[in-house]
Amino acid sequence: MSPAPRVLVLPVRDGPVAERSPPAGDGARGLSTLRRLGAVSDLLFLYEAETRPAGQLRTIAAQLGLSVQAASHSFRSLRHRGLAEYRDGRYRPTVRGVDWLHAALGSVRDDLAERLDRLHIVRTTCAIAAAPVADGEGVRLEIVDGLLTARPGAGSGSRGRAFGAARAGELVDVGELEGIVPLPVGRLRIVCVPADRLRAANLGEEVRDALAAAPDGPLLAYGLEACHLLDRLRPGRPVGRFGVAAAAQEASRLGVASTLVVVDRALPRLLAQFTGTEVPPFEFLPLRGAAPPAPPVASPPAPGRPSRRPRRRTAAPPPRPAGGSPGRRSRPLR
Repeated sequence: MSPAPRVLVLPVRDGPVAERSPPAGDGARGLSTLRRLGAVSDLLFLYEAETRPAGQLRTIAAQLGLSVQAASHSFRSLRHRGLAEYRDGRYRPTVRGVDWLHAALGSVRDDLAERLDRLHIVRTTCAIAAAPVADGEGVRLEIVDGLLTARPGAGSGSRGRAFGAARAGELVDVGELEGIVPLPVGRLRIVCVPADRLRAANLGEEVRDALAAAPDGPLLAYGLEACHLLDRLRPGRPVGRFGVAAAAQEASRLGVASTLVVVDRALPRLLAQFTGTEVPPFEFLPLRGAAPPAPPVASPPAPGRPSRRPRRRTAAPPPRPAGGSPGRRSRPLR
């Protein structure tokens, strides 16, 4: 059973109490309704006309900080929608206008309260002490290897005060926070393995050399073939194989570079998982295979002897016509 529609009980100046439902066409949707051009002016105009009815647009325009032309445009828009009228020498909202005003302001109020509840103001935080920190000592905060780190002393950026003593490497609570912690961006290094070379004898050495060029950060494998390849290589560090796109994206947001091994035919599926505005910068690490043969280079001439310039070959001369000189056409005798 569907719930009954909400009913507003509104006073009418020239008659008894009337009951009206919220206007269907102008239903409020919080702050999103104010994105329409002129919506804020219309709402404020209607509020002024309800709380302080005025006989001139100049009075309402002065209260709103608008020009008379802008106030006149708002009134025409409201009157066209049946929300305002000029009656008894005063600009007033209609019954439908009062209904819309209550619904719109109530929706904006609820929307603002919901948005404020989702905004968490960080007043204290937890960080790793990079050096011994005394209780009450000022510290500066920075991101090191993806971890929030507190260093004793003042500095630019984010800073605070330690709520307790801590030794190097221990956790310390930091309060009285000020400033913003700068977040670097980590790169995603991709080792793309050709599918037709998965069984090549020297593929393992090439992949191992590529990984040696990127020894820091998480090592990830996308797909069964890449996981099997790294399992056989045993690179000496843990390999992540679940949620690799999300892991690489989160590492990039914290300034940590990561390396990912993928087979070329699975690369489009991998790249399709990076969505949004925080896509990490990519860098492809080439496989160090056999160098291609170099083109032959002519030996330099012996010193002291000028090199002979090769003769330019010319096209063969056209055949000589019979009975005439080369290049001339013979004419019949008359």
